[in-house]
Amino acid sequence: MAKYKETIDLYDDAGKQLKSGVALEKISPLVNPATRKLIDLTKRTVAVNLGGVQEGLKSGKVAKGQVLGRELNLDIVGNKDAIIAKIKEMVQVEDGDDTNIREFGGGKLILVEVPKVRLEAASTYDAAITSVASAATYAIIDQFNVGMFDAAMVKAALWGSYPHTMDLTGANVTSILSIPQNNEGLGYALRNIPVNHAVMITNKNAMQGAALSSTFEQAGMFEMGNAIGPFERAQLLTYAYQGLNANNLVYDLVKKNGATGTIGTVVQSLVERAIEDKVITPGKKGGYFQFYDTKDPMLWNAYAAAGTMAATMVNCGAGRFAQAVSSTLLYFNDLLEHETGLPGCDYGRVMGVAVGFSFFSHSIYGGGGPGIFNGNHVVTRHAAGVAIPCVVAAAALDAGTQMFSPESTSKVYGDTFGKVDVFNKPIQQIAQGV
Repeated sequence: MAKYKETIDLYDDAGKQLKSGVALEKISPLVNPATRKLIDLTKRTVAVNLGGVQEGLKSGKVAKGQVLGRELNLDIVGNKDAIIAKIKEMVQVEDGDDTNIREFGGGKLILVEVPKVRLEAASTYDAAITSVASAATYAIIDQFNVGMFDAAMVKAALWGSYPHTMDLTGANVTSILSIPQNNEGLGYALRNIPVNHAVMITNKNAMQGAALSSTFEQAGMFEMGNAIGPFERAQLLTYAYQGLNANNLVYDLVKKNGATGTIGTVVQSLVERAIEDKVITPGKKGGYFQFYDTKDPMLWNAYAAAGTMAATMVNCGAGRFAQAVSSTLLYFNDLLEHETGLPGCDYGRVMGVAVGFSFFSHSIYGGGGPGIFNGNHVVTRHAAGVAIPCVVAAAALDAGTQMFSPESTSKVYGDTFGKVDVFNKPIQQIAQGV
């Protein structure tokens, strides 16, 4: 028996129906096998930049510094088959387990999936990156018979400045996930993934990027206890409509307003659709103002989340700038509240996020562009998984206006994780997982 009475239809990023009559719980991170695979691979997949190690050692530039006179000229890429074999032998627990290594760029980049048992025997996901970094370090030292006085350079090329820094600063071994010490609260690991990573992994496809980000964010909601009891339905609805284009709502709103529309016309279109779908109904009148009522605030919130996403795509897509995302998050919902008398997305919290976000991302503070933010950030963490996916969509549509472009911060993720279907086409994968 289905847990929730409603069903949804899932559509892709081209407005094509993928699945109809899907029970709401079938998209849950706890239920959907494709989502669970995505999260599993996120935790246990680590990228190693062998080409970067080779170039760093050749010039002595390791861990964000340079040590002159300690250069090592090792043909690491030329010996990649032997090095990969050594890494696999050390990382695997037993022959034929689920350890897997993919090669990209002629072996300059490799993607290592550590066996599940390593994470099962650990308290955190650290076990993935530490085992790969250690194995890669030893494999190179062993392959080239590096002496004890030069081995530290190999270690620094792979591990970066760790343990002098808390994380692997300047490392050539990278994970999508930040280290646990950087997670500012319980359950924030999957929300601590920068916007630009999701943009590059999905090859700058706004809807796929939003879906990937929404999957991480909503899985984070489950992890931090935000989706327990009646709140589970609330989170699944926002995930369905905003992240997975349920009932083609986001696509229809963008298509209707994409050519000549504004944030204001997306508000009109969303309200019209909500009335048509009987999500809201006209209520009392106050002078010239028409209030609206809803018997299902959670579904209304999901519509508001989808509208916020569509408005972001229309506005930031028209200007090809990511910087407008914060004002779009704010004023779409401000207009929506004034139009209906109902709460905006996430019951006002998206507007709260937007005010601080605009200040921190490009106002007089100007600490960095939207692309380097994440759902763990002190400014953007407060919305329940529905703000950061919009930022990903905006950054995907951006034409190079950011100070920190996706290419400059996250290229390695596009070149590795971006070649794996479960990451680069989450909409289709999750629909199949249903």
